[in-house]
Amino acid sequence: MKGILVSLFMLLVVVVQLGESINCGEVGGALAPCVPYLTQGGDPSVSCCDGVKKVVETTPTQQDRQVACECMKSAAARYPNVKPDAASNLPSRCGLTTPIPISPTINCKSVP
Repeated sequence: MKGILVSLFMLLVVVVQLGESINCGEVGGALAPCVPYLTQGGDPSVSCCDGVKKVVETTPTQQDRQVACECMKSAAARYPNVKPDAASNLPSRCGLTTPIPISPTINCKSVP
């Protein structure tokens, strides 16, 4: 009986963790205000920086960061006029640090 309870608890933990993972809809929604900065330059808007902050705050685990990386990589591929320098400098322009690089060529498996 104890083994069954432990198994059920472990299953519940896995389900809860999977349910908390970030998805591309959330990443895209958070970073949508950044498109003008990423494609035209200038300064990122407050709403853009708020979106970057939200992505940073909702990616506490390596798995979350790798998922967010894949989402950003996929989104960057849909916008061929994204300026690579603007993308890579976005977090620092918002006064943030993140181990998730924004690049269409990044190997997201390498994100810590």
